Amino acid sequence: MIGTTLVWCGALAVTAPDTTTPEPKIPPAATQPGVPDQAELEKRFQETLTGAVLTGSFTVAGQKSDKPHQPERYTLGKVAKLGGDVWLIQARIQYGERDVNIPVPVRVKWAGDTPVITLTDVSIPGLGTAFSARVLFYRGRYAGTWQHAEHGGHMFGTISRPVEANSAPRPLPPATIEKSPSK
Repeated sequence: MIGTTLVWCGALAVTAPDTTTPEPKIPPAATQPGVPDQAELEKRFQETLTGAVLTGSFTVAGQKSDKPHQPERYTLGKVAKLGGDVWLIQARIQYGERDVNIPVPVRVKWAGDTPVITLTDVSIPGLGTAFSARVLFYRGRYAGTWQHAEHGGHMFGTISRPVEANSAPRPLPPATIEKSPSK
């Protein structure tokens, strides 16, 4: 009887219809309505970051503290594509006791319409060696992870643009970053 029951259950399993839901088909970003082509995305990325100020915080993984997150500030100069996925960002980097002006070569990968800066074990003059990061930019904000030798953590903040030299930065409106001008 047990053998017959097992055979019957096995037959049901083989002949039962598949009731699982298929994975949704998501078209590539370039074919989705309202998503600009790659050249337009790169132009927007360059315009968004050139002259921008990134103001935020970073954490150190495993560090327990009652203090607020550590502040960081990146004042960007010119941001230019060098070729392929390599870009050069002129940056003033300020965190902790550090304050340096340097050109930072990065790779920019795209997650659909979202740019992601990547660094892997890069030496940065005045800051040290073996810096790695993955930072995405979306709707006036940035977020990512960082690693420097044995230490790492998270970083996040806002993207703003100074009204004029030596003035306080003002936030970029989300539409400036993601949406194209109305036609």
